[in-house]
Order: sequence, then C-alpha cells, then structure tokens
Amino acid sequence: MKRRNKFEQNDVVILVDTGEKVTINKTCYVAKMKKYTYTIKENPKMFYFEEEMKEIL
Repeated sequence: MKRRNKFEQNDVVILVDTGEKVTINKTCYVAKMKKYTYTIKENPKMFYFEEEMKEIL
C-alpha cells in the first residue's frame, strides 16, 4: 500500500514558521479535512499540518 503522508514517526523535519528542527512523534489523519496532522517530541501538546513542515535536504 502506498503511503500518502509525507512524514513518518521519528523523521526530523523543519518547521516553516520558525526554522526549528523537530522530530515527529505521531501521525494522525483528519478525515473531515482530508489532511494529516503531526505531533512533535519537543512539544507534544501542539499539532502541525504537513504544509507547516518541510524535509531536511
């Protein structure tokens, strides 16, 4: 089965707004919005959408 989300657990990504490197803790699909959300290990109470993150090149 093909993966539809960009990131997986333990991936290190950059938050677009702050430029901070963070580690993904958990992924969740929100069916009503048709989007994936992610929580990060550094701040587990916040969640982010895929558009708010980018891969480290």
